[in-house]
Amino acid sequence: MINRKNVARMAGVGAAATIAMGLFSTGAANADTFVPLPGGEISKTLSDGTVVTIKLVGESANINPSLGSTPVHRNAWVSGSAQVEVSGDAGGAIFPGYTVGCQVNIAGGGASGGVEGTADWSGDTVTGGVGANSGGNLTLGPGQSKSFYILDLEQADDFGSEVHKKRNKFKGGSGSVTWADSTIGLTGCGGYAQARAFVSVEVETDNVITWVTLWGKPFSLG
Repeated sequence: MINRKNVARMAGVGAAATIAMGLFSTGAANADTFVPLPGGEISKTLSDGTVVTIKLVGESANINPSLGSTPVHRNAWVSGSAQVEVSGDAGGAIFPGYTVGCQVNIAGGGASGGVEGTADWSGDTVTGGVGANSGGNLTLGPGQSKSFYILDLEQADDFGSEVHKKRNKFKGGSGSVTWADSTIGLTGCGGYAQARAFVSVEVETDNVITWVTLWGKPFSLG
């Protein structure tokens, strides 16, 4: 069964998985605002000497502040590309997603966001996976934040049943994921709202299994 909301194309090891989600129509009174975003890059050396580099490139958001014609509705379509390089022949999995907050500063500490492990929101990077669910339709009240993964890759398990994966696996030292016009839909937030991209990568070498996460720059949803 094809997921009409999120279709992934994967071609070979290290190839990009492109996620395309349907656009919603908007009225003339609710003109969209295109926001180019700077993306980011980090490089981290693991305990066994493996060097992990994560890049977020081509990042942007197209924001409609009131798709539901009320102040508590926001909608945005986000795009970007995550690129990972690992020294040696190590592999892993890429988990791209977004954190959305309502009247909470998701650029620093104080945002729950479903972050697991030893995550430190005060900087641009964290180690430890980001605990999140699939699906970008969120309901948030003041002071709340949630994270979600944008990938929803359908595949068959060992018994032929349909399963959904939130990551793109890679091996041979490099991998990438590209998404275009993925939807962030927010309801229930009467105050200011923000969103922020993240790329979490689980890296597996002969000696180490660990997480490295790159955070993008926060942007306003209105």
